[in-house]
Amino acid sequence: MAAAAAGAAAARSLLAAGRAGAGGRRCRVLPLPLPAAGAAPFCTVAPQQQQQPSPDMKSYLWSRYKEAKRVTKELVPSIMSNMLNPDAIFSNNEMSLSDIEIYGFDYDYTLVFYSKHLHTLIFNAARDLLINEHRYPAEIRKYDYDPNFAIRGLHYDVHRALLMKIDAFHYIQLGTVYRGLSVVPDEEVIAMYDGSHIPLEQMSDFYGKSSQGNTMKQFMDIFSLPEMRLLSCVNEYFLKNNIDYEPIHLYKDVKDSIRDVHIKGIMYRAIEADIEKYICYAEQTRAVLAKLADHGKKMFLITNSPSSFVDKGMKFIVGKDWRDLFDVVIVQADKPNFFNDKRRPFRKVNERGVLLWDKIHKLQKGQIYKQGNLYEFLKLTGWRGSKVLYFGDHIYSDLADLTLKHGWRTGAIIPELRSEIKIMNTEKYIQTMTWLQTLTGLLEHMQVHRDPDSQMILEEWKKERKEMREMNRNFFNAHFGSIFRTDENPTYFLRRLSRFADIYMASLSCLLNYEPDYTFYPRRTPLQHELPGWSDQLCTGTFRIPFLQETVQIK
Repeated sequence: MAAAAAGAAAARSLLAAGRAGAGGRRCRVLPLPLPAAGAAPFCTVAPQQQQQPSPDMKSYLWSRYKEAKRVTKELVPSIMSNMLNPDAIFSNNEMSLSDIEIYGFDYDYTLVFYSKHLHTLIFNAARDLLINEHRYPAEIRKYDYDPNFAIRGLHYDVHRALLMKIDAFHYIQLGTVYRGLSVVPDEEVIAMYDGSHIPLEQMSDFYGKSSQGNTMKQFMDIFSLPEMRLLSCVNEYFLKNNIDYEPIHLYKDVKDSIRDVHIKGIMYRAIEADIEKYICYAEQTRAVLAKLADHGKKMFLITNSPSSFVDKGMKFIVGKDWRDLFDVVIVQADKPNFFNDKRRPFRKVNERGVLLWDKIHKLQKGQIYKQGNLYEFLKLTGWRGSKVLYFGDHIYSDLADLTLKHGWRTGAIIPELRSEIKIMNTEKYIQTMTWLQTLTGLLEHMQVHRDPDSQMILEEWKKERKEMREMNRNFFNAHFGSIFRTDENPTYFLRRLSRFADIYMASLSCLLNYEPDYTFYPRRTPLQHELPGWSDQLCTGTFRIPFLQETVQIK
């Protein structure tokens, strides 16, 4: 039983190497101690004495292929017995909740979640602003919002009007570059960028914006999904109708229209008018807040949303007494400027929403404050350092400055995480990913055979591997795949998530699964040069995948 459990854990680790963590790690064979007496040998003959494979390389390689496929099929039940929990909290950095005395929260997509109708509302409103205020052709009204088109974390080349997915090393994932609503051929992408790498000076700035010469914009906000769709639709219209246009102007106009949906109150008024349509009640926000309050934790709210909007939303999801749960409430904070600008003082907002001119000497419980800055907040509250844990959904605007400059602990809310884990737990996905990892290992170890017959078979395997990668992408999103991973590497989104968030989860309700003194331990991810024992066992004998004897031919 212990051996079976170890096998399941090892198999799960192999699969995880291809779908999460700090990089796609292939199964590599490293020197191992000799097996015990009676055990099947890993490699007991010196390289110069090792017998050569059969001259019939086709039969030899295909027999290896079939054996690997058979063993992979046997692994699937073991992996499926060790499913990932969609409601778990995942750790990038060791952190104990017993050290946390103060909990802080963003509002949108942290305390409150919105229904699918909201993005349609934002898209339609911004599209109408383009037509009515920016004089864009009325024909673009035929385009509708598609929730299955874009994913969070994509980059947009402002000058070339291209939407794409970039990995942690600044490489474009070929096959995910879109001009309008059509994918750009790989050859054209490579010609445009002299390869698939985006130089650092062209990448987006620290907050994901295209500024000061940066040509790339990264869309990190959940609210940006309608913006990506609208950009792509208008680009598509201009291209289909052979209309000459300036991509930079289009990007600015769409950005301004999306901004105006928020600033002009279009979105806020629509939600307040039909709050049950737009706000999801099922995220157990009140239960989380009540649990923290029962354990004597202090709580605060810092949001960019306006006072009346937050008040109505919180009354709906928490109750009329929601302010009693919070020690400090700050609205229209203008994050990330709130974390950096020392000049703006706080203003108190009265019950009618009127701004008062009193000088603020203390942030009082039950009151609502507007604007201000973090430095004044720290001075008035004394809430500093690692005893504070702040949750938000925007990795840059909510979390980056807090962890880099102020030493707060940070928690990222990633709603997409729950759906992706559920996909990763399906038998079809596990079968595909397990075989994809094994096939990659086969290619790595069999490439030592350089004869024409072997090379022809290896090309077939490479073609199959490419098709399986596309299949894997389609499990998550037919256009861009997972928000966390490209074919092999972590995405740029995951790179920033790993850097700026101590922990991450699908929603705040995940906290209900943990005691208030729970310690989160990050999983140790072996580096490429380290010796992961499970990897060697998996590749060399414990699971009988016959790779090792091929490696002795590598000089």
